[in-house]
Amino acid sequence: MTTNPTMNPTSTATPVRAGRREWTALGVLMLPLLLVSMDVSVLYFATPAISADLRPSGTQQLWIFDIYGFVLAGLLMTMGSLGDRVGRRRLLLMGAAAFGGASLLAAYADSAETLIAARAVLGIGGATLMPSTMALLRTMFTDPAQRAKAIGLWSGVMTGGIALGSVMSGILVEHFWWGSVFLVNLPAMALLLVLGPVLLPESKNPAPGRFDWLSVPLSLAAVLPVIYGLKEITSEGWHPQYVLCITVGLLFAALFAHRQRTGTSPLIPPALFRGHGFTPALVLTLVCAFGMMGSAVFTTQYLQSVLGKSPLEAALWSLLPSVLIGIAGPVATQLVQRGVHRGYVVAAGFAVSAAGYGLLSLAGTDSLWLVLAAAGVLACGAVMVLSQLTDLAMSGAPVERAGTASSLLETGTEFGGALGMAVLGSIGTALYRHGMPDTAPAESRETLGGALAGAAHMPGRAGASLLATAREAFTGGMQGAAIAGAVILALAAVGAAVTLRRIEVRQK
Repeated sequence: MTTNPTMNPTSTATPVRAGRREWTALGVLMLPLLLVSMDVSVLYFATPAISADLRPSGTQQLWIFDIYGFVLAGLLMTMGSLGDRVGRRRLLLMGAAAFGGASLLAAYADSAETLIAARAVLGIGGATLMPSTMALLRTMFTDPAQRAKAIGLWSGVMTGGIALGSVMSGILVEHFWWGSVFLVNLPAMALLLVLGPVLLPESKNPAPGRFDWLSVPLSLAAVLPVIYGLKEITSEGWHPQYVLCITVGLLFAALFAHRQRTGTSPLIPPALFRGHGFTPALVLTLVCAFGMMGSAVFTTQYLQSVLGKSPLEAALWSLLPSVLIGIAGPVATQLVQRGVHRGYVVAAGFAVSAAGYGLLSLAGTDSLWLVLAAAGVLACGAVMVLSQLTDLAMSGAPVERAGTASSLLETGTEFGGALGMAVLGSIGTALYRHGMPDTAPAESRETLGGALAGAAHMPGRAGASLLATAREAFTGGMQGAAIAGAVILALAAVGAAVTLRRIEVRQK
């Protein structure tokens, strides 16, 4: 059995190749990672059953959905830094226990308030699990080639879990009660709690300094208003209150950054951004998430509202593009290990994703296979990019700051995804409204969902005509947003090739 020298995170010993123990431990780590990513979308089909059982108000229903993602995004930086101080394995196991307990509470919640509280604790647990898994992966795999393969698998599982969550919830709700969507978390968390202490090495920063508690509320005040504002803009438009939310968040972000530059023991050390390749990797990761999540606004609506698929049918169809995701990360890793420069592989990934948007721009109102192909191509390119950028960032970050580095990457992914949905969603909405005639009902001119609701109350031929016009307008909006996405990702491909190439030149 191969021993791992990373029990001391500052060890300068020659990297040792991981053996069966480390690869088995990676498999154990993949389970909570998959479930954390699935929980973003796991309530998709459970909402009607939850509404019938718990009778939440409109506001409570929104919080049941949103509280998990908000808490998760807001606490990532805090938990990454905390793991570096108290130990990544310890924090991972604490998070697994919290995640499992909150899952049990959510499954048997007898009120909307209880379910909201359980979802909040799930977000706290998720915020400990995500950076801890990557930080432990960084310390278990000291051989660069093996670490790259492991990170490629990590990226594929993370991306695939979001698509799998909605399908899993549909199947479970169809055969069991809504609480079953949470109970599936328990076996994986139990397995992690049993095998984690045996398989996972403990690692932490040997000289972390004191914990900067003031930075915690500052980071929350910076992240949450921006994420909330971007999310609401996607669905409600650029109303002043949402722009104000983003502005307030950015002001707190400036205060947070000032605190990190001037504090004696910062939550996010500024030196981390001066590490080899870390800042370019962080920025490009945000752009990649922008493209990946920006397309989801359209493909989900297209399958349901344009093609008329039921939610479960739409989710099952959306699994098809995920089939290719599993090979994209390993292929990118193999290319780099065979001598292709990483910058060119990342640039190729962005170009592949841009091509996916190009395919999406060609879709008509009856283009199921074209849209699925576009989604698959886009996702494959994104996994190629994310796997290489994550490896670049984590390799360049000090081992003692692995949790902090991982949390920054994941926070960048959250920001990028929210920004992509807001910007591309706004482009699509503007084009949709431009494509609707002034004679259409006001509600129908706002959104495709409004047109569907309005057509249901109109006589047969008039309703059919309105639906046809709305679907054409939505598809036109999707085409315009796809062109914008393709341009942005094509520019990112050029930027990645130039920037990452310069990084290698400086290193040589």
